[in-house]
Amino acid sequence: MVDKNLFLHDLAVVAVMKHDEPYLKEWLDYHLAAGVDHFYLYDNDNPRPEIVKKILQPYIAAQIVDYFPSPGALVQMPAYNDAIRRFKFVCRYLAFIDLDEFIFPKSAKGIVEVVDEILSATPNAAGLAINWQVFGSNGQEKADLSRGVLERFTRRAPSDWYVLPKDANSFPIGNVHVKSIVNPRYVRHIVNPHYAYYFDGKFAVNSSGGRVTHWGNRPVLTDKIVVNHYLTKSKEEYRAKIAHGRAGVDTPEYVAQLAKSESFERNDRNDEFDDDILTYRDMRKANFTPPKGFNHEQYYPTLEKILSPAARKDTPEKFFVGKLETFLTCRNLAGILRRNFPNDKRGTQLEELALLAINRTHHTKMTFSEIMMMLNNLPQILVLPYPVVAKIHKNCMNFTQQLLTDYRRAARWEQFIDMSNYQEMLAAFGVKIKL
Repeated sequence: MVDKNLFLHDLAVVAVMKHDEPYLKEWLDYHLAAGVDHFYLYDNDNPRPEIVKKILQPYIAAQIVDYFPSPGALVQMPAYNDAIRRFKFVCRYLAFIDLDEFIFPKSAKGIVEVVDEILSATPNAAGLAINWQVFGSNGQEKADLSRGVLERFTRRAPSDWYVLPKDANSFPIGNVHVKSIVNPRYVRHIVNPHYAYYFDGKFAVNSSGGRVTHWGNRPVLTDKIVVNHYLTKSKEEYRAKIAHGRAGVDTPEYVAQLAKSESFERNDRNDEFDDDILTYRDMRKANFTPPKGFNHEQYYPTLEKILSPAARKDTPEKFFVGKLETFLTCRNLAGILRRNFPNDKRGTQLEELALLAINRTHHTKMTFSEIMMMLNNLPQILVLPYPVVAKIHKNCMNFTQQLLTDYRRAARWEQFIDMSNYQEMLAAFGVKIKL
């Protein structure tokens, strides 16, 4: 596991907002108390951005929120993948949830503590899939925005409630659905709101350590951590949500279908009383310390300690085995320091040391997921003006050629095409760096 001191953020939430301003402050404050230290918020087609910006202003000023206007249709998956691409080495974990979802550990622990415990118990686990707990309307017809969501809606479906689809054109409903907290450095891409696809050899697990391979998990697990999903709220709020559309599926056909369906009645489950999240929230708030701001001086000692062996030729090969993720993270952090503090030469020196360490990992027995992580990070590395970049380029050309041969033999054509794209990129950069 990579040293947490190499990241600007331990756990960040990525979310796409769509007319969610009445709920925004409560949702942010809850997750801050639960252990989230940063948010990447993509605002989709908000007709009143000035209201959102006013709510977010103190969080942005405190460097807790990054805000991105995101106009257009079907923006959710592009936003999620944009966050993976841009922030995978900035944040140790990324969580992907909506603003009607609250991540709820079933103990006094913060979210990160629970995720660490679960993932560290399963080698090669790179994500945690957390089951929903769907809450209903509490019988409320009108929206009472004078109170928070967590106080207003305290009744939910039975923990194990779900309804499987009747045919291939239908979707399941209920608590079988999961949301994901991931190690973004091993994510290949995200194609639906619930689940990430990982590099071969890496995978998601549920809270018991069982492997999860798609958008759902059965049996529904609620013992360690859940996502409370306030899906309907009041009937008035649900109708407004349907009218606005969703950032992931806001086509007119989809909105019309939901408006005509009995979706509110199907999801308005109020079988059991459950206000445990209020106790958790209040306990966490009583001990809450705001995230610290960016202090660049704290990062230099950690980088120097990790990277100094890379500068010595007598450092044995075994030192570099399995550390590519660490060295890529060091390279990213050193690059941030170099760009933001150009008069301090330590950033440049440490970035070059990180690249030397990356190059030496290429002479160890790398896993497939490490090779893919390396190739996925090439655009940021190949533009750097250090002599060792040419050696990294050559090594990656060898990787891609071998993998192309392997994929062709195995008739794994999707992976073959991906590798061909990497090879073309390497060839283009090879001309630029005059190999």
